[in-house]
Amino acid sequence: MGVLDTFVAPRPNRAMIAAMTRVNRVLMLKGLPLVRDIAPFNRIPGLRGLAAVRHLAFADDDRARLAAMAGPGKAVFFLPNHPEFFTDWMIDKEILSRVAPFAASWATNGVVNGMGGLAQKFWLANNLVAQIPGDSTPAKAHSIDWALQGHGVLLHPEGQVGWHGDHIAPLMPGAADMAAEAVARMAAKGLTPRVFLAPIVWKLVFLGDVRAALARECAYVERKLDVDANPADPVSKRIWAIYNKLFQRKAEHLAIAVDVNRPLGVRRLLLIGAHSDRLVGLVGPADNDADLRRKARRRERDIRNVEPDRAREIRGHLDALAKLDRLGDFAYVEPKMTQEHMAEHLKRLRTDYCKGSWRDTVNTFLPQAAAPRRALVRAPEPLAMHEFSGSATDAMALVRTRMQVALDAINAEIRGQGGFVQEPNPFHTR
Repeated sequence: MGVLDTFVAPRPNRAMIAAMTRVNRVLMLKGLPLVRDIAPFNRIPGLRGLAAVRHLAFADDDRARLAAMAGPGKAVFFLPNHPEFFTDWMIDKEILSRVAPFAASWATNGVVNGMGGLAQKFWLANNLVAQIPGDSTPAKAHSIDWALQGHGVLLHPEGQVGWHGDHIAPLMPGAADMAAEAVARMAAKGLTPRVFLAPIVWKLVFLGDVRAALARECAYVERKLDVDANPADPVSKRIWAIYNKLFQRKAEHLAIAVDVNRPLGVRRLLLIGAHSDRLVGLVGPADNDADLRRKARRRERDIRNVEPDRAREIRGHLDALAKLDRLGDFAYVEPKMTQEHMAEHLKRLRTDYCKGSWRDTVNTFLPQAAAPRRALVRAPEPLAMHEFSGSATDAMALVRTRMQVALDAINAEIRGQGGFVQEPNPFHTR
């Protein structure tokens, strides 16, 4: 196994964590006061704040609820939603600094192990736990040990970023499995188990009408993907037109007939079916779609060095399916599209389809917001796993419900304060 796929336990450094909390608060989130609003400095990411989050609305009651979950004799797994890459850890770190500053945080092995030896030491000193694809056992074991010390562990139960700030995707059961193991360990030692799953949700909202800035970003995506557009059209319609063209090209590539007059959501399902059929032809049938993809991933790894062309074909279909998944059902539900939704669509398009340039690579790892924003943070009711008798899947379903209710409440609060800047949603299907 190479360095990328080798788990190394974090070596948290309190002084480093404290220092990076201050750096994160100014350079990553809020920016330098005064300078961040003065041209041309307001165009320099490090001065305006890389994530451009000016305000963090985190009520005292929510902060106290989370803080009460950590400490001696308790184990807590913090579970935030995952609507945006890079900004996720910046906001999560700020939240942890206020409730559990020595908590560990999960991250991909590409971040912790894939940026060189010095970077690895830096991330391990900041208490990042590397998730190794295909073998999360060491990360889970370390996380349970650390949680049982009362510090807490943070991980994203939705998995990868989907760029959907108003929707909680189905949650993976790993956190509940670890919590159940922590309960068992405490009970085996004769201790009274006190183990919690502590959900967190946060919602990003622009401080004003930023559709002009979003239109400029949309124009870049149109040029990059060679999509003709009418600059006078609303941004929402232009985003739909980009996906419409991408879906047409995908149907042509797969040599399948898809009626362009059918709703985009229907065409998306047809494309998913076509890619899945191709995978069945390459790796054989499976009981369901999830099993088929797992089978395909295993097959791709097994033949990567002996049948590279076939492995590449399998990988291409899996990648296409992942992109189609990220434009999920949430996109078609609401009749209106907010400017926050537009920003998410554009970032998803850029991450998934805009490749090959230095600018695109930077955007993948450091996506820049169109304008300053505020974050509204809520802490739904934690789930006491020492009192829960259901399965891990049941536990995460309950946590997901609590997260979605809290997120919906944030949106209701915003509407009560004047609402969102929004346009008709061309993705909407009755």
